[in-house]
Amino acid sequence: MTLVLRRGLGLTLVGIVLGGFAAFGATRVLESMLYEVKPGDPATFALLTAVLAMVALLATCVPAWRASRVDPLVAPRAE
Repeated sequence: MTLVLRRGLGLTLVGIVLGGFAAFGATRVLESMLYEVKPGDPATFALLTAVLAMVALLATCVPAWRASRVDPLVAPRAE
């Protein structure tokens, strides 16, 4: 279970970091369209980062939990 969680959340962390830089750059371009939100608003970035991390954790935990319940001797024979 730890292996699946580590790989899934590692990819999530890379995506959040790269997406954060891209979003920060995009807010400079879209500054005129934002309503009462400053470009680079830390509260908005923090909230969205937390929401994405929670969704990724849930999306990684469910398959990891299901995979940990399979008997290792039965899994190769199932295919």
